[in-house]
Amino acid sequence: MWLDLVFIGIFLAGVYYLVRYRLNLKMAAELSTQAVFPRSKEEFSSILVPAEWKEMTSLTKETKSYRLAHWGTMIVLGLLIVLIGIAMFTDWFDASLFSFTYFFFLILNSIRHPNNFFILPRGVIFQSRYYRYEQIKSFKVEEIIRWHELYGLNDRVNFGFKLTLNVKRSFPVVHFVVIEDEENVKKVITLLEKNGVQRVGMAEAEKVASNNK
Repeated sequence: MWLDLVFIGIFLAGVYYLVRYRLNLKMAAELSTQAVFPRSKEEFSSILVPAEWKEMTSLTKETKSYRLAHWGTMIVLGLLIVLIGIAMFTDWFDASLFSFTYFFFLILNSIRHPNNFFILPRGVIFQSRYYRYEQIKSFKVEEIIRWHELYGLNDRVNFGFKLTLNVKRSFPVVHFVVIEDEENVKKVITLLEKNGVQRVGMAEAEKVASNNK
C-alpha cells in the first residue's frame, strides 16, 4: 500500500512539473520576440549550448524543437495519468520499483527543449523560462582558457566565455551557456549590468588574465 502512495506522489509531482514546464515554455516562446540580444544571425551563432555545443536557435512556436517539447509534454502527461490509475488499482509496480523510477525520470528529461538564452527589456529567458531581473542574483563570466573545466570539450568552446546566471530559488540542471567571442560577451555584460544585475568573480578573472600575460 505504501508503495502505491509513493508512486502516486511521484506521479503527481511529475504532472505538476510537466504542466509548469509547458506554461513556462509557452511564455518564453511568446516573449522571445522582444529580445534585444541575440537578434542577428551572428549573435545567435555565437551562443553555444551544452552539452552538444550546438549554436543556439530561435525559440518560436513554429520551430521543430518547440513542437516536439509541446506535444511530448502532452503525451507524457497522458502516460502519467494512466500510470496513476495503474498504481491505484493494481500491484504491478511492487516488483519493478527501481526500473520504473529510472524510466519515469528518463521520459521527463526526454521532452526538454534545447537550452537557450535571451535578454529582454525587463528580464531574461534562460532554459526556456522567463526570469525578471529582480530574480537574478548575479552573473559570472569566465574565459575558457587552458585548465578551465570546459577547455578541450569542443574547438569552438576553447577561448570562448562561460556565462553563468545565479537565479534565486532555481536549481537548473544546466545553468550556463558559452559565448564564443569577446564582442558579444561584452554586449551581454553591458545589458545585464545596465539592468541592475551584479557581476561576480571579477577579481578571479583579473588574476587569471594577469597570470597568462
